[in-house]
Amino acid sequence: MFERPRRGERAILVHITITSFKEQATLEEFAELAKSAGVVTVMQVTGTRKVPDSGYFIGTGKLEELKALVIAHQVEVVLFNHTLTPSQERNLEQALECRVLGRTGVILDIFAQRARSAEGKLQVELAQLQYLSTRLIRGWTHLERQRGGIGLRGPGETQLETDRRLLSERIKYLQKRLEKVSQQREISRKARQRAELSVVSLVGYTNAGKSTLFNSLTHSSVYTADQLFATLDATLRRVTLVDKTSFILADTVGFIQQLPHDLVAAFRATLEETRQASLLLHVVDATDPERDLRIEQVNQVLTEIDAGSIPQILVYNKIDQLTDYPARLERHSESHKTTKIWLSALRHESLDLLKTAIAEYLSTDLVQRWVRLPTQAGQLRARLYSLGTVLQERYEENDITVLEVQIAEKYLTQLLHSTAELKVMDIAKIS
Repeated sequence: MFERPRRGERAILVHITITSFKEQATLEEFAELAKSAGVVTVMQVTGTRKVPDSGYFIGTGKLEELKALVIAHQVEVVLFNHTLTPSQERNLEQALECRVLGRTGVILDIFAQRARSAEGKLQVELAQLQYLSTRLIRGWTHLERQRGGIGLRGPGETQLETDRRLLSERIKYLQKRLEKVSQQREISRKARQRAELSVVSLVGYTNAGKSTLFNSLTHSSVYTADQLFATLDATLRRVTLVDKTSFILADTVGFIQQLPHDLVAAFRATLEETRQASLLLHVVDATDPERDLRIEQVNQVLTEIDAGSIPQILVYNKIDQLTDYPARLERHSESHKTTKIWLSALRHESLDLLKTAIAEYLSTDLVQRWVRLPTQAGQLRARLYSLGTVLQERYEENDITVLEVQIAEKYLTQLLHSTAELKVMDIAKIS
């Protein structure tokens, strides 16, 4: 047996083309993942097989080649651009005598580094524990395990079962915590729905520039970097356009090719903002030669989370890195609504076109009114503010508060019938 290293910065990347697989992640993207995880890639090993080996994923010849490279380059971790089974990971670690991680393990490591909010950390821990639950046996290679027969039952089996029980209890605890977070999100979401305050969600392939666009539209300072999964936690901000159309803009985690299903499940509470959105801004890296493929991959994930039918605007970002590619927009031939926009979020080019397109989608069922409230209507005033409907406030004589609100007309009608203060005050349409 070998002592598994605590750290693993020097890595070999392994990418095997499986000819029987229809879709495979690219080596270039995996190299970016490894870089984002903080490892130093010593070299890349490639090969071709018809089907994966059940024991080691790779063949015996490739295994011997890999073992020699691990020794020669003093490698601490070997990263496979594939989903490895627990037994394959265990067998490879024993043969190579170093840490072995599959694609899912690398992505989980990046997520653990990026999580900032309490919810994000809970989601990452849940995904990690669910992934680890089938791989606990690797951590007990220094203890005996039950094989059957007298004298072969050791402490390893007892410790393994104890860890599995503790792991199961922790997973249940995290799931309950995330359910509470989901309930809190649902309360906020219902408040926005009552006020007919729409949600516009930024989606797209990771590192397409979603957070940069989010900062440009909201004047925020969300962390951005030229790396995969720079932003993990969902961020929401209210945006008011020139025509005073208001909406909530949501920045969510980026998607990636073959995003593990466990991660999609763990981040379902965050992705709920995408599912409930009125409009999706599908951000695309215009410089990516495989941008059409990336669009398809993102749409596949959107379909998985039941968001495939939500209206989309394709936002081709980073046109400042292209030559002879002017900012412009395209409209649907029948509905005349915007379908595609070319812009640069970094240089704030053509953001006005995007804002106009968003307003066209959202402002059809909202109205703006002046609402006059007496002093005793403080509870109603607080309610209007909590719903995010107040655009501005001013005061008149006799302690009268005047609010400019943007709100769904049907909800305003409900307030008229249910609130005594509004029954005796007048509502004047904005001129």
